[in-house]
Amino acid sequence: MTHCFPPAISHLLIQICRSHRYNAEIALNALGLHTGQEMILFQLWEEEGITQSKIAENLCIEAPTVTKMLQRLEKAGFVERRQDPEDGRISRVYLTPEGKSLQIPVEQVWQKLEAQTITGLSDMEQALLQRLLLQIQDNLSDK
Repeated sequence: MTHCFPPAISHLLIQICRSHRYNAEIALNALGLHTGQEMILFQLWEEEGITQSKIAENLCIEAPTVTKMLQRLEKAGFVERRQDPEDGRISRVYLTPEGKSLQIPVEQVWQKLEAQTITGLSDMEQALLQRLLLQIQDNLSDK
């Protein structure tokens, strides 16, 4: 006889993250983006001309990862990197018109994904879930 146990929370979190990323990837690919690239664009929609190191710091990812992502975004025509006029060692990142035009479609992707994620949850359940997830995030963060 086989016993069915509820999946461990860690296992559920992994499955949820994979499903979320898969759905995001499909929607973002339709816009010419890969998952994660939109996070750089979100930074630039808030503040253009920031440095690559500031993007890495804000997104909590390694500088070489940002460099590779920016190379792809640049190749796709969404961003451009320019030397700082006062310090040639510093590279600043700017949106192209094509990159600017993605803001509304990308925001719509994230709104749709958020709605899909919380479908069937009451406002109280959403607030509780958010509190619990923040607690888990705090539990797992570097201390």
